[in-house]
Amino acid sequence: MNTLNQQYDEKVRPCIDLIDSLRSLGVEKDLALPAIAVIGDQSSGKSSVLEALSGVALPRGSGIVTRCPLELKMTRKRDEKMRYGKKWYGKISYQDCEEEIEDPTDVEKKIREAQNKMAGVGVGISDDLISLEICSPDVPDLTLIDLPGIARVAVKGQPENIGDQIKRLIQKFIKRPETISLVVVPCNVDIATTEALKMAQEVDPDGERTLVILTKPDLVDKGTEETLKGYMIVRCRGQKDITDKVSLTEAIEREKAFFNDHVHFQTLYDEGHATVPKLAEKLTLTLVHHIKRSLPQLEEQIEEKLEQTQAELERYGTGPPTDDTERRALFIYKVTAFTQDAISLTTGEEIKCGDQLRREFGKWNAHLDHSGKNLNKRIEREVEEYEEKYRGRELPGFINYKTFEVMVKERIKHLEEPAVLRLKDIGDVVRKVFIQLAHSSFIGFPKLINTAEARIKSIMQQKESIAQSMLRTQFKMELLVSSQDRTYSSCNSLSDRIREEEEKEDKCKGTNFHKESSIVHSMDNHATLQELMLHIKSYYKILSQHLAHQIPLVIRYHILQESAIQLQSEMLQMLQDKPKLELLLSEDYDIGRKREALQSRLKHLMKARTYLVEF
Repeated sequence: MNTLNQQYDEKVRPCIDLIDSLRSLGVEKDLALPAIAVIGDQSSGKSSVLEALSGVALPRGSGIVTRCPLELKMTRKRDEKMRYGKKWYGKISYQDCEEEIEDPTDVEKKIREAQNKMAGVGVGISDDLISLEICSPDVPDLTLIDLPGIARVAVKGQPENIGDQIKRLIQKFIKRPETISLVVVPCNVDIATTEALKMAQEVDPDGERTLVILTKPDLVDKGTEETLKGYMIVRCRGQKDITDKVSLTEAIEREKAFFNDHVHFQTLYDEGHATVPKLAEKLTLTLVHHIKRSLPQLEEQIEEKLEQTQAELERYGTGPPTDDTERRALFIYKVTAFTQDAISLTTGEEIKCGDQLRREFGKWNAHLDHSGKNLNKRIEREVEEYEEKYRGRELPGFINYKTFEVMVKERIKHLEEPAVLRLKDIGDVVRKVFIQLAHSSFIGFPKLINTAEARIKSIMQQKESIAQSMLRTQFKMELLVSSQDRTYSSCNSLSDRIREEEEKEDKCKGTNFHKESSIVHSMDNHATLQELMLHIKSYYKILSQHLAHQIPLVIRYHILQESAIQLQSEMLQMLQDKPKLELLLSEDYDIGRKREALQSRLKHLMKARTYLVEF
C-alpha cells in the first residue's frame, strides 16, 4: 500500500474525492486545483522523494535529470474495473503526443524520451509540460509536479542563463496559491541559505503551503545533527539500492530501521518527523487543510468561469440549422439585417461608421469655403492679366463679360478634381463600412462573408464609375456660366457689396474724403477691377452653394443608395440557388469546434458547481 494511503480513508477521502470529481470533469484548465510541486537544487534527492510518495520510478542521475515540468496525476481505482482488466495502467501526454504505458517499469524510459523530444537530447530544459497519468488501487488521488533542479553554473551544452531559466520555470508553478511547495534540501548544506527555500518564502512568506524536507541523512556532518530539529527528514532509495533492486516497500523498512537505530535521529523519529510514512502523514494533513481553505476561492473561480463561458458561447450562437426551411429563414434574417444597416447609411443614421460619411461631405464644404477665401489673393493679378489680354473695344469702366466668364470657368475647373477625389474617398469609406457590416453580420459563416465582400466590391466599382461620370457631366454644365437675374441680384446683394467697398475706401482715405461718384460709375481701371472682383465673388457664392448641395447628392445617390439597394437585391437573389444557399451557410470549422468546446466546458463547470454545493 502506498504510504499516503495510511491516512487516506479517514482524513483525505472527502476532500480528495471532491478534487477527484472535479479533475474527472476535465476542468483543470479552467480551475486551479490543488497540487504539490517538488523543488530543490540539482541532486538534492527531490525525484527520490517524489518516487517514494507516488510509488512511481522516475528518471535519476547527476546534473539536470528533470528537464521539463512533470505533472504526475494519480488516480486511485477502488474497484476491479480497470482498463484491459489490468491492475495498473498509465498514460503519458506531451505536445501532440499521447501514449499508453503497459508496464510501470517503462515509465522512466517514456519520460526520458518525452524530454528528449521537447528539450532536445542533452542538458537543455523546456517549459512544456509532460503529463503522466497513473491509475492503480495503490496510489492516492493526487497531483504531484516534479520541476528541474536549481542550477548555479552552466555546464557544457547549456546556455549561460540556465539558472535564471530554471528559476523562472519554478516561479511559474509555485506562485500559484493552489500549489504546495515541497522544498527538498540535503542534510549536508546550510538550510537557511538554500535557494529553493528562498524562492518558496518569496511566494509564501507565512509558510502555510511550504514543507521543508531533508534528504540524505547519511551525509550529515557530525555535530550538526541538532540543527536539523523541526524539519521533516527522510531516507529514500539510493543508487546502490536501485542497483541491488531494493523495492520501495523494502526501502521503507530499511528507512525505519535507520532512524530508529540512529543515536541522533531516533528523537526525530519518535516525534514523528522522520521517514517517508511520517512525511506522507504530514503532507496529507497539509493538503487537506489547503484544500478546505481553497474551496471558497474555487467557488469564485467556477462562478467567474461560468459567466465568461456563457458570454462567449452567446457570441458564437447556436450554429446553422439543418432543415431547409429554417436555413432559408436564417439566410433571409441575416441578409435583411445586413442590408438594412447598409441602407440606413443612405439616410444618415449613425450606425457602425456612418458618421465618417458626414465628415467626408464636411471636407467638401470646407474646400469650397477655403477656395472662396483665397479668391482675393489671386483675382487682382488675374484680372489685370485678363483685362489686358481679353478687353476689346470697351471703354474703361465697362466690364468685359469674356474676362468675367474665363475667370469663373477657371474657378470651376479647379474644383472638379477635388470633387472627384472626394467621390473616391467616400467610395472607400462606404466599401469598408459595408465589408465591416458583412463581417459582423455573418460571423461564423466565412463563405457568406466572402460572397458578400465580392458583391460589395463589384457593385461599388460599378457605382463609382457611374457617379464619376455624373460628376464630370455636372461640371461641364457648370461651365455654362449663367444665373437667373433675380437670383444673381437678390441673393448676392451686389449693391450692398459695392457700398461695403465704398465704406472701406472712405476709412482708408480719411473722414474728410469727398466721394465724387460711386464705384459703379467710376471711369478708372481700379474701379473696373474692383467691380469685376465683386461680380466674380458674387457668382462664386452661387456656384459654391450649388456645388455644396449637388455633389453630395450625386455621391449619396449612386455610392450609397443605389449600391445598398443593388446589394440587397443581389444577396436575396441567392435564395433561388438551394445548393449554393446550403454552401453559403456552412459554418467555419473552427467556430463549430469552439462552440462544442464551450458547451462541454459549460456542462462540466455546472457539474463542478454542483459538487461544491453538495460537499
